[in-house]
Amino acid sequence: MKGIILYTSKYGATKRLAERIAEKTGFDLTETKKARINDVMQYDTVILGGGIYAGSIAGISFLKKNMAMLQGKKVIVFCDGASPYDEKLFRHTKERNLKGALASLPCFYLQGAFDMKSMTFVHRKLCGMLIKSVSKKRPEDMEVWEKALFEASDKKCDWTGEADITPILEAVK
Repeated sequence: MKGIILYTSKYGATKRLAERIAEKTGFDLTETKKARINDVMQYDTVILGGGIYAGSIAGISFLKKNMAMLQGKKVIVFCDGASPYDEKLFRHTKERNLKGALASLPCFYLQGAFDMKSMTFVHRKLCGMLIKSVSKKRPEDMEVWEKALFEASDKKCDWTGEADITPILEAVK
């Protein structure tokens, strides 16, 4: 089986996760923005990974644009974010991103990383405002993602080495 992993990674977490998956599968690895559909067509399996930003999976537009050409191929999606897994949030993310021809694709969530200092000015400001808003809540009233954001706010956190990629590897088989 010949496969490729396409990834979009703004701060490096998705790239590290994609590299771990590539190590275990032996699949080729390339950034989604550098991928050309005619090259991707030579593979039996296509894995697309992207970080979640404002509820959208980075790089998913590649599949939206090219899904008709990928019919008959095994296509798998993974996404990552700073929050621990939350079923309700993940379901919402899948419904928002995997519509139409993408709706039946297997999709997996992996916890990525968080580091305010490495963020762009805009992302740092947005996260700062969000953290300030969340800090006004009582801990027992916070959503899973809000607790994670609040706890990670001033730390450099990287969960990519601990993320369980086993379900993705099993989906490849």
